[in-house]
Amino acid sequence: MASNAMAGGLVAGSHTRNELHVLPGSDEQRPPTRQSSSKTCRVCGDEIGYKEDGELFVACHVCGFPVCRPCYDYERSEGNQNCPQCNTRYKRHKGCPRVAGDDDENFDAEDFDEEFQMKNRYDDSDRQHVTVHSENGDYNHPQWHPTGSFAGSVTGKDFEGEKEAYSNAEWKERIEKWKIRQEKRGLVSKDDGNNDQGDEDDFLLAEARQPLWRKIPIPSSQISPYRIVIVLRLVILAFFLRFRVLTPAKDAYPLWLISVICEIWFAFSWILDQFPKWFPITRETYLDRLSMRFEREGEPNRLSPVDVYVSTVDPLKEPPIITANTVLSILSVDYPVDKVSCYVSDDGASMLLFDTLSETAEFARRWVPFCKKYSVEPRAPEFYFNQKIDYLKDKVLPSFVKDRRAMKREYEEFKVRINALVAKATKKPEEGWVMQDGTPWPGNNTRDHPGMIQVYLGSEGALDVEGKELPRLVYVSREKRPGYQHHKKAGAMNALVRVSAVLTNAPFMLNLDCDHYINNSKAVREAMCFLMDPQLGKKLCYVQFPQRFDGIDRHDRYANRNIVFFDVNMKGLDGIQGPVYVGTGCVFNRPALYGYDPPVSEKRPKMTCDCLPSWCCCCCGGSRKSKPKKKGERGLLGKLYTKKKKMMGKNYVRKGSGTMFDLEDIEEGLEGYDELEKSSLMSQKNFEKRFGQSPVFIASTLMEEGGLPEGTSPTSLIKEAIHVISCGYEEKTEWGKEIGWIYGSVTEDILTGFKMHCRGWKSVYCMPKRPAFKGSAPINLSDRLHQVLRWALGSVEIFLSRHCPLWYAYGGKLKWLERLAYINTIVYPFTSIPLLAYCTLPAVCLLTGKFIIPTLTNLASIWFMALFLSIIATGVLELRWSGVSIEDLWRNEQFWVIGGVSAHLFAVFQGLLKVLAGVDTNFTVTSKSADDAEFGELYLFKWTTLLIPPTTLIILNMVGVVAGVSDAINNGYGSWGPLFGKLFFAFWVIVHLYPFLKGLMGKQNRTPTIVVLWSVLLASIFSLIWVRIDPFLPKQTGPILKQCGVDC
Repeated sequence: MASNAMAGGLVAGSHTRNELHVLPGSDEQRPPTRQSSSKTCRVCGDEIGYKEDGELFVACHVCGFPVCRPCYDYERSEGNQNCPQCNTRYKRHKGCPRVAGDDDENFDAEDFDEEFQMKNRYDDSDRQHVTVHSENGDYNHPQWHPTGSFAGSVTGKDFEGEKEAYSNAEWKERIEKWKIRQEKRGLVSKDDGNNDQGDEDDFLLAEARQPLWRKIPIPSSQISPYRIVIVLRLVILAFFLRFRVLTPAKDAYPLWLISVICEIWFAFSWILDQFPKWFPITRETYLDRLSMRFEREGEPNRLSPVDVYVSTVDPLKEPPIITANTVLSILSVDYPVDKVSCYVSDDGASMLLFDTLSETAEFARRWVPFCKKYSVEPRAPEFYFNQKIDYLKDKVLPSFVKDRRAMKREYEEFKVRINALVAKATKKPEEGWVMQDGTPWPGNNTRDHPGMIQVYLGSEGALDVEGKELPRLVYVSREKRPGYQHHKKAGAMNALVRVSAVLTNAPFMLNLDCDHYINNSKAVREAMCFLMDPQLGKKLCYVQFPQRFDGIDRHDRYANRNIVFFDVNMKGLDGIQGPVYVGTGCVFNRPALYGYDPPVSEKRPKMTCDCLPSWCCCCCGGSRKSKPKKKGERGLLGKLYTKKKKMMGKNYVRKGSGTMFDLEDIEEGLEGYDELEKSSLMSQKNFEKRFGQSPVFIASTLMEEGGLPEGTSPTSLIKEAIHVISCGYEEKTEWGKEIGWIYGSVTEDILTGFKMHCRGWKSVYCMPKRPAFKGSAPINLSDRLHQVLRWALGSVEIFLSRHCPLWYAYGGKLKWLERLAYINTIVYPFTSIPLLAYCTLPAVCLLTGKFIIPTLTNLASIWFMALFLSIIATGVLELRWSGVSIEDLWRNEQFWVIGGVSAHLFAVFQGLLKVLAGVDTNFTVTSKSADDAEFGELYLFKWTTLLIPPTTLIILNMVGVVAGVSDAINNGYGSWGPLFGKLFFAFWVIVHLYPFLKGLMGKQNRTPTIVVLWSVLLASIFSLIWVRIDPFLPKQTGPILKQCGVDC
């Protein structure tokens, strides 16, 4: 990543108005980006190197697959001794140690490299497709890139950090075990064991070449019974539905019909949810091996740069102190400081956030060195100082207590300064906000202001108190003008993508909400274990982390933690094509956001025989290698089609740090090029239609390793950064359609991940032992329902759009089980309609004396019992392999009913009104006072329309229970039998809605009058109407018979 991008002052401007205002600041020079042209090993990424005679080292002379000498030696000693490309057994090279099987060869290996010479095998222009053994034992088919892969070997580094993880006895034991394995293979003699330092170096070398991660499949003893029960449940469900359809309740036909329709929908919904969990897996990373490969002593750090995005809108609703803690946790992350850049998007153009970041940057100069010196966790000061644990555990430095007390005092002073800024921001002056130098704040009008960029850290002189460099911190507020569509959060994220590409252009990007801080300082390294994998990393669009939350009560009454989704569903998707993107805690591969396809893999050619005539091969079903076409025989049309597909993101393979073509050549003209080169350059011009009119940004999209084009100056970068965040930049481009965060839904995260998976990208689910990120969640009932309403509304919008998974991208690269999962994410709000009807049926049955099920036979009873047992067995076995507690599963089931009959129901109607009629309806939430005690917000009540349907359902079912029991008492013993089925049905609804009832009553049983009035009124009206007009009452025909009143 290039060094410093711009001056330290605030830069505000508008490209459309040709304005640029720069406050005084010191320009910083950017060192040129280094190009990598070395020939690299396809296994580890190191330079292949040369032999003693100066010739390039060639491990396999059969296929010429590029492998360095250490990987070749390791494969012969520890691996299967075969070439990963052609599976031919490696021959011993001159000077290499012998291994078992070398004596059986019929020729002398000393003369092997002299007999076969393969020149120009590794020319940079050669782009052959190869098949490679991945580090994890699977065959992968990556596209050949001219640049080196990310992995590397370990030579010449003192691995004190690795040794510190073990005691001296454990370390020696590990080395002894490794030596025993080597002796068994005949690679080390027992007499040569005197060089202990050499043994350690060899051991660490072998350790570094191990995979950076591995799959941990669920044990067959746990997953096999689970799959068997799923299949059995599917069969039982089919027979149960057959029985329900073929045996109608004739005395309650409407109720029976409604119930059968609901049950069929529930079965469909269960299939969508269940089968994507067929292949659950977990993954384990090895951070020590990552450090061994890319952080060698005496060499530049080769970990990939990362740009971190933090998005915020209104600092009065999203407290600035929380945003400041998120930023501080990013700046102090355990990662090279010159490879981390933090971009904060202020979509509200708030001077409060601007001043908050200024204070945060100053406090970071003391906080960051404190965190790294004492390795504290978490590195968000608010949450670190509020931990209820022994903070002296594992701390051995005597100065820790003194420094911690001083740091806590400084943080409290920092909080007071932030509180003062917040208090000042509550009253806006009539003339608008004014900056400290007397300049009017450019964002006084939040809907009409220029783009603004400010760099706080990362420049020369912005060092911490110990004189060390700090990561870059950049404030960004995109331009907004009336008459332009800004696309809310998705538009702000796309602006950050472009700004970061112009200023730093890191190949990977971490996306965080302003209230999600980094809880594990090694979280970025966890993601790099996957993204920097030589084989898997090129095909990954993102690494998703689970969301974890602070401040939730122990019982998690409203399933705020979403444990079932994050620990069950996401693990299942990880075994298919990868987890869905959930909006935060995700590390992206930049090419995937640019709409490119992953590297294309080609199957290995089949073994052929040239000894038989062609007609014989055809008859026998064999194939012969067709003669290669002459150069130029491919034809101009084919070339043009390929170039067009590449430009549009189909089969496009990005190059290394250099661009495909110099943009200056494109602009100057096409003189001096032949016909094919002209077509290529003409297609390059279409990049502007795809990415926008920014030559610097277009050049950055063609750089695989990141970095910036050579010759760029800070002034030009500032101007270009203002340009790419202008309000009209995305017009007539593919931003929001095929590139970046996708527009069209309030849940842009689902759409964005879905588009990437449709192109063939894979994603990975990373669950480190210490949660990577933590955030805050609404724990009271009203806020929780409002949050769920927004998610469900986004799903309805996707369902009614062209990107609906039910019909989008068939014939593409989206796997079928992955498609089922995406269908489930956009269909689940519609389950609210049958769920509401099904929860109303028990009350109706109790009030009328009818039932949806006729008298059961013995066979029908068996199907009912089998269905209930299969449901229970599925849940138990799911808990067994996932590790989720039964309480979490039960809370999830309860809130599925609560959210289904409230927020999901409103989302369906709101989405239909918004998409079909253009009516945008918002359900506002007004708050009341809360208690100051811990979890006091849990009992905070806010009136919202969403509370009416579930409240009505509870009252209705309670009235039905009272009416049913009263009727049974009046009618005698014979009516109790049919009553039990109805009561079970009603209690099922009440038990599922119990957390809602508890939240509704509040801590002191104070329920708002309006809720009680509306609910009692609706329930009473419904009951009275039903009694007055009973559709199941048989109609009498003939004369009406009345008692005459005479006692006969």
